[in-house]
Amino acid sequence: MQSIDRLSRTCLGLSAAFGLFVVAPATAIAQDDSADEALSEITVTARRREETLQDVPIAVTAFSGDYLEEIGMPDIVGITQSTPNVTLEVSRATSTTLTAFIRGVGQQDPVAGYEGGVGIYLDDVYLARPQGVVFDIYDVERIEVLRGPQGTLYGRNTIGGAVRYVTKGLSDEAELKLKGSVGTYSQLDLIATGSYPVTDSFRIGGSLASFTRDGFGENLTTGGEHYDKDVLAGRFSAEFDASDDVQIRFSYDYSDDDSAPKSGHRLTVGNLSGAPVLDDVFDTRAGIETIPSSNGGVGQNVRQQGGQLAIDWAINDYWTFKSITADRRDESESLIDFDSLPGNDFDAPVIYENEQFSQEFQLNYTSGDISGVFGAYYIDANAFDAFDVVLGNLGVTSFTLGDFDTEAWAVFGDVSWELNDEWSLSFGGRYTSDKRSTTVTRELFAGLGSPFFGNSDAVSLTVPAPGLVPTFTGSRTDEDFTPRVSLSWKPSDTQNVYVAISEGFKGGSFDPRGAYQNPGVEEGFEPETVVSYEIGWKATLADGRATVNAAYFFTDYEDIQVPGSIGIDTDNDGVNDSFAGATTNAGKAEIKGLELESMIRVTDSLSLMGSFGYIDAAYTEWFLNDVDISGDREFQNTPEWVANLQIRKEWGTNLFGMPGSISIIGGASYKDDMFQFEIPNPLLDTEDYTLIDLSIGWRDDDGRYSLSLHGRNLTDEEYKVASYDFPTLGLEGVQSAFYGNPMTVTLTGTVNF
Repeated sequence: MQSIDRLSRTCLGLSAAFGLFVVAPATAIAQDDSADEALSEITVTARRREETLQDVPIAVTAFSGDYLEEIGMPDIVGITQSTPNVTLEVSRATSTTLTAFIRGVGQQDPVAGYEGGVGIYLDDVYLARPQGVVFDIYDVERIEVLRGPQGTLYGRNTIGGAVRYVTKGLSDEAELKLKGSVGTYSQLDLIATGSYPVTDSFRIGGSLASFTRDGFGENLTTGGEHYDKDVLAGRFSAEFDASDDVQIRFSYDYSDDDSAPKSGHRLTVGNLSGAPVLDDVFDTRAGIETIPSSNGGVGQNVRQQGGQLAIDWAINDYWTFKSITADRRDESESLIDFDSLPGNDFDAPVIYENEQFSQEFQLNYTSGDISGVFGAYYIDANAFDAFDVVLGNLGVTSFTLGDFDTEAWAVFGDVSWELNDEWSLSFGGRYTSDKRSTTVTRELFAGLGSPFFGNSDAVSLTVPAPGLVPTFTGSRTDEDFTPRVSLSWKPSDTQNVYVAISEGFKGGSFDPRGAYQNPGVEEGFEPETVVSYEIGWKATLADGRATVNAAYFFTDYEDIQVPGSIGIDTDNDGVNDSFAGATTNAGKAEIKGLELESMIRVTDSLSLMGSFGYIDAAYTEWFLNDVDISGDREFQNTPEWVANLQIRKEWGTNLFGMPGSISIIGGASYKDDMFQFEIPNPLLDTEDYTLIDLSIGWRDDDGRYSLSLHGRNLTDEEYKVASYDFPTLGLEGVQSAFYGNPMTVTLTGTVNF
């Protein structure tokens, strides 16, 4: 009841006033320049073919590129504000690593050896690792968010859902778009996008973007920026119409993030130094950059790049074939100062290197009442990481090196059959084989830093110690068949009611930081599975001026992979002098919830948009030492209540002697309390919060010029998005939090040639 009261206090309980008619995200709305009062149809490819959003029997939210630009969405994380039961956050101590949860399913820890429960796709390519995928919004056609298990339609199986970032295709005419933004904290963003038809059948194009901003805070030890941004990104595309039936598209993207290291805000006084808690949550005293023994010359940088080749062949009127070949890689050098203090009580230089090759073949069929997709998928990925845990006040360093190979293949299919004018049946299945092979080295050294990170004087304490395993190798293969079936009923052209049952599967692996002297750790952790039941209703009402999408879901979740980290005492002296992962399989959980999304065009110039989400996620079985602890555990990154409401007003104007239009979009989004870890901790957990945004924009009728002003988090709400909890590792104690962006104001101008 307290959550409901808080929700109503924020005025986002306006769903009661609008009823179920207006509650839920209109983020999928595309602006319609016509004077009629009907909403424009949203086309998505969630089922690998073009369909209107209202016809797809799947819980999916779509954001058009025009809409994202109109509200000044800075990056992919922002869509979490208006998508029910979806949490996207920048991972702790990073600037471009993504933490994603959908309907309670996700993956918080971005270390090697894990795969997320939410699939992130760049166009049709699955991204196996979360480093570098906090995509800035530029050159985007749309973003689709699919909730629930995905496997019968997509290359990689994911149990929580999928987020697709779809880039724009190239124009048949020469185009150039220049976009610049200036804002608070010395923000300066520059984007150039263009395309050029070399011949009637061959086009090239691309984008080059620079995103820079001073820090929201300061590093009080180094005098440098903290929570700053320094990203250079680019994308190149080439399209070739080999014939009337065959199109070939090649694309390459690159990004380079040189933002400063990010440290958590200490929530407690230093146990050893007595360092007080800072007033500004964006300031830090982190000193890892100044300590050669703890950073080993490692800088702070994230680079990622990838290329893909897509071939589309229309074989005949019924069959089309598609091949998607992709190669991606990224490298991260990071400095994590856990204690956020000048000394090296608990510091960690980290290196990540990821590579992946994937190949997907699709065969699509459409004829009369039957359509379907059949596919085969293969991925070969390697994840390498190395990191020190420098406990300077104890004079020891725990070093970990992990090398993880994933080789997986699958065959899948999904068929839709229109039984008659009202009823249609969809059914599909997927067989997946996941093989994981790993080599992990763990050593404890006397000294500040390991030889890997430049300390040649370090002395190994691990080899002589009985019972410890310096190097572990392991391999496991997990296989599963996951079906899906849905039944749709269209009582009229404007309504779609569906019921769906789907299963999801994610293979097991090995904890990259585990204490491998423990036989249970050597066996790795088991696969996790879900069975999801969903009932949905999609309707277009009021002569096309309103849409309402609703879904109720219930999920049986078993063998949940729960990663964690603990301090360990290697010499039994009562002091934790090393660090290990503690990934477990929680037995069972039940997740149920409700989602509502709606849009209404009141007049040709006034629109209301909103979303609402409720979720009840609870562990029902979790045994630890033969004791069921499920009653004491909570789901992380899963707020019980979320809501969003937006109002858009537009009117014609004549500015600078040019006819055009002005639009104002005001929005408020609410998120309930959220647990950062499975064990509740009021100091670390996120309290409920509301974000208020406002955008004012002008564009000329010819679409050549636009000017807009965007204010985000206008009440300067202070809210946590991630935490660290290591109260007994090191002597200072670590309980710290990372925070979402403060109030920002951005002025953006665009010129199209």
